[in-house]
Amino acid sequence: MQHTTTTTTVEYTDGETVYMEQEDEWEREGLLDPAWEKQQKKTFTAWCNSHLRKAGTLIESIDEEFRNGLKLMLLLEVISGETLPKPDRGKMRFHKIANVNKALDFIASKGVKLVSIGAEEIVDGNLKMTLGMIWTIILRFAIQDISVEEMTAKEGLLLWCQRKTAPYKNVNVQNFHTSFKDGLAFCALIHRHRPDLLDYSQLSKDDPLHNLNLAFDIAEKHLDIPRMLDAEDLVNCPKADERAVMTYVSCFYHAFQGAQQAEMAANRICKVLKVNQENERLMEEYERLTSDLLEWIRRTLPWLQARQSDNTLADLQKKLEEYRLYRRNHKPPRVEQKARLETNFNTLQTKLRLSNRPAYLPSEGKSVQDIANAWKNLEGCEKTFEEWLLAEMMRLERLEHLAKKFNHKADIHESWTAGKEEMLMSQDFRHSKLNELKALKKKHEAFESDLAAHQDRVEQIAAIAQELNALDYYDCATINARCQAICDQWDRLGSQTTQRRNALEETEKLLEKIDQLHLEFAKRAAPFNNWLDGACEDLVDMFIVHTIEEIQGLIDAHNQFKATLGEADKEFQAIMSLVTEVQAIAQKYQIPGGLDNAYTTLTAQVISGKWGDVKKLVPARDNTLQAELKKQQNNENLRRTFAEKANGVGPWIEKQMDAVAAIGMGMHGSVLEDQLNRLKEYENAVVSNKAIMEEMEKIHQAVQEAMIFENRYTQYTMETLRVGWEQLLTSINRTINEVENQILTRDSKGISQEQLNEFRSSFNHFDKNRTGKLNPDEFKSCLISLGYSIGKDHQGEIDFQRIMSIVDPNSSGYTQFDAFLDFMTRENVDSDTAEQVIDSFRILAGDKPYILPEELQRELPPDQAEYCIQRMQPYTGGDAPREALDYMSFSTSLYGESDL
Repeated sequence: MQHTTTTTTVEYTDGETVYMEQEDEWEREGLLDPAWEKQQKKTFTAWCNSHLRKAGTLIESIDEEFRNGLKLMLLLEVISGETLPKPDRGKMRFHKIANVNKALDFIASKGVKLVSIGAEEIVDGNLKMTLGMIWTIILRFAIQDISVEEMTAKEGLLLWCQRKTAPYKNVNVQNFHTSFKDGLAFCALIHRHRPDLLDYSQLSKDDPLHNLNLAFDIAEKHLDIPRMLDAEDLVNCPKADERAVMTYVSCFYHAFQGAQQAEMAANRICKVLKVNQENERLMEEYERLTSDLLEWIRRTLPWLQARQSDNTLADLQKKLEEYRLYRRNHKPPRVEQKARLETNFNTLQTKLRLSNRPAYLPSEGKSVQDIANAWKNLEGCEKTFEEWLLAEMMRLERLEHLAKKFNHKADIHESWTAGKEEMLMSQDFRHSKLNELKALKKKHEAFESDLAAHQDRVEQIAAIAQELNALDYYDCATINARCQAICDQWDRLGSQTTQRRNALEETEKLLEKIDQLHLEFAKRAAPFNNWLDGACEDLVDMFIVHTIEEIQGLIDAHNQFKATLGEADKEFQAIMSLVTEVQAIAQKYQIPGGLDNAYTTLTAQVISGKWGDVKKLVPARDNTLQAELKKQQNNENLRRTFAEKANGVGPWIEKQMDAVAAIGMGMHGSVLEDQLNRLKEYENAVVSNKAIMEEMEKIHQAVQEAMIFENRYTQYTMETLRVGWEQLLTSINRTINEVENQILTRDSKGISQEQLNEFRSSFNHFDKNRTGKLNPDEFKSCLISLGYSIGKDHQGEIDFQRIMSIVDPNSSGYTQFDAFLDFMTRENVDSDTAEQVIDSFRILAGDKPYILPEELQRELPPDQAEYCIQRMQPYTGGDAPREALDYMSFSTSLYGESDL
């Protein structure tokens, strides 16, 4: 025989669907256990009779006595309380079909869409179709209205059973086909609501028949619930029929419906108490984190404000390394802590606002503004501390250089002045011959020329000493003493030189003859010797530069000096030729003492030696300058490397900041979850790029260690990048928090995404400058665009000022989006109030003005009950037990000021 499949579908307004198939197909595919059919038939018959007996009638066979439609219509009138159309009284088939159709039409009018259930199958006594029809009636009129925490009917009924039987041993309700087989679940439901009817502690899981029969007997005798199930069938069947069990359990639900008010009241109280407990926890955490952060800032500031130093580069480099360690290791966790503080504070305020609690006021000195001020002060101290360190390092480097230069020039000068005072005080010319006297005079003239040439060096020494004093060199006393000694000696040399010249001029009248050749040597050798001394001094002169241009300038100057060496060599050869000529004349004419030049102490050997020194120092100077050039080129590479990365990271941070700000303002029009996901993608991108910042910190450290203090290739400094990076992280965290709070507002208040998009779109439309806030005129236009009626008369202005006092309680003159959203949701959505909580406690207390601890412990979870008992004040009214508690003042305090 060819089997056919006919699927009957029953659709309900809450989305539930029931599937039924014809008997031959069910049995062929094993979709329906025959035992289930038996259980359904018995249960559904008993359920129908529990209602039909109110009309003075009963049925014996469910598939036979509904065939004419009369008792079916009567059943619907009893359970609905409504009157159906008058039935047809004829006994013909078409009369029966008409009556059944009237019943089916009534069922359809109640929001149930029947597909493939026809009156002909019912009239023909089709048991499967009849059972399916009765199940739809049970679902619609006995189960569908059961709702626990906005679940579907089946889930709501299951959750109700789980909650009611949770405290009972050996009961674990997970479904409607195996969880009730041992009877303990039925007994637990009875004992939970009527503990006077049975002693649950005497029951055993090993005696299911006794448990089931006991529950069924008590339900029938005391609760007016007819016996709809058979204990033996439940025990012997591996898997009971779910529909039969649900039908029977729903009778318990409706029998104990009076207790549901207490359960709903308890649920509302638990919800409110959980909100308060979470808010208190957030307040305590905010206070703790704030105290910790402010204490850390308080301990850190003295270190950043200190400006003590021992005036050594080593000490300052140690302080700079400590500062880098602080920026790398100590501060970043505090940046995260500050961001978490702001997030927790905003979340707390949002939760308080959504639950109609007053705004949280932190302890004195611990507000968000206090934290921001302390943080701003910390960052200001960081900036000035680093600037001071770098300035001190530059100053000390300059001082060390100047001190070495001072001592070097002082050594050269003191070496030159050694013996000069004794020479000037000598009376050797008193016994000299004429030529010797003239030689002494010319020698003195050469000395005066040399002395004048050394005037510039003395002035340089004095200028360096003056600069060291101006820059507060730590060993100024030694510098000043040496400089003073040089200046005093220089004054004495000037005086002594004048005295000796006067004496020689007085004696010169007695002496005339002079050796022109020695004189010319002396005249030419002295300046050349001075030039040699100056050249040697310049070739070993120390220098400090910071740029390639500066070192290139020194190299160019050195090249110019080398260009003069040819002329110098000519002068050297000319001077040497004078000596050669003297030697030739002296040898030719055998002049006694002719080789002794009385006009100068300089000799050809001295000039030759110094000229050799100059030629050796030139290539050495070349090497020194080239080494410095290489160093400056390396510094230039460091500048370019830092600038290349900074010029990439800086605009990237600015672009990310703009993108995050645009998302925060909802400019892309996406749903909040999409905005949140995009923000978290930005957050991940920032975290993944942290290595770039760490690499730049390393480059920046190399820049500082190379004593590079400026970079013309970029406008970004490491400090601006650090601040921008921290601001980007803070902006992302703050915007994520704002979006999460908007999601919290949307979900808790029941507003749709479309409404939220409409609010955001209107707000952004009037926020022309993208500041995230509206002035009063813009805010009024925004409200009107959303259909909010604000009159143009005096009363309209009064109404608008009332609204402004709500959205701008601090009279800042602007309305933020969070305040605008909160106002619109409060205008459109209801929320719980103190009066609602008081009504809920009154239900638990049985309309008494007080409540007892045992009532709280019976109706509320243990932690919630203990929370109430610890915080409720004793009830002070008359005729109340000593342990009575005042739930009214407690409910009011939940919506009042917090103690924290």
